Amino acid sequence: MDNRQAIGSWLSGPRAAAEQMGADFGYRGERLGLPEEGPGSIAPPGRRIVAICVDWGLCLLIAYGLLTGGDFRAAGNWALLVFVVLGILTVGTVGSTPGKRLMGLRVISVNGGRLTLPRAILRTVLLALAVPALVWDRDSRGLHDRLSGAVQVRI
Repeated sequence: MDNRQAIGSWLSGPRAAAEQMGADFGYRGERLGLPEEGPGSIAPPGRRIVAICVDWGLCLLIAYGLLTGGDFRAAGNWALLVFVVLGILTVGTVGSTPGKRLMGLRVISVNGGRLTLPRAILRTVLLALAVPALVWDRDSRGLHDRLSGAVQVRI
């Protein structure tokens, strides 16, 4: 391997270097038995980010209008509490928050069924901590999803 190939593999990352050596990673969700495209496939990161932004904006509006009496500076603190309650109630019952529903996403168990309430609580609390959601595996599942046995799929 000459210097250009070594630098190219370093710049493209370990996955690209492993693929050049013959490793086959498959598509996102293949290890979980999910389809590659369409309903039931792993939700793309862009849709998930938009969904969480919609949910956070909704929680800010609720906190601003109902809990803080119009004090926008205090709304941010209350919005986190509203976000946790919203996540637990909606993911634990119907499987998607308003933002996820708007983006055509749903949270399910890795087995394919509905996420139980204790697992929805664990997932939402870890999501509120933010760091577990920023650590992803090769299926684009955050650590909060892995620890709660959940996966976000397209509807």
